[in-house]
Amino acid sequence: MRAARLQADLERLAPCPYNGVMADSDRNIYRIHFHNAGQIYEVYAHSIYQSDLYGFVEIEDYIFGEKAKMVIDPAEDKLRNEFSGVQRSFIPMHAIVRIDEVEKEGTAKITDSAGQNVMPFPMPVPKKGGP
Repeated sequence: MRAARLQADLERLAPCPYNGVMADSDRNIYRIHFHNAGQIYEVYAHSIYQSDLYGFVEIEDYIFGEKAKMVIDPAEDKLRNEFSGVQRSFIPMHAIVRIDEVEKEGTAKITDSAGQNVMPFPMPVPKKGGP
């Protein structure tokens, strides 16, 4: 039973050119929440996997709403401009809050993390003037 399930998973997945495996035909959509500069970013992408750089997650193929819409969300437009021209992002694992596989993409947004119950992983504060 387990061998058959593993074989079915291997047939469904294609080798990724960078690391691990990545789905090829059904184009999965992932919603990623991560901390960045005191804010929580919510973005949508087709590809996300563990990086060859230790401690990082790679995000590729960002998904943003169509530019042809009459009403443009300023938060989504800000994210679209911030990630324009970006082929791949390397996000530290400790900055990731949550990753969900979803049926369809939503609106990318930035929320302020002040007053939230979600805390980033504590990091040592570098001392000024050296060690």
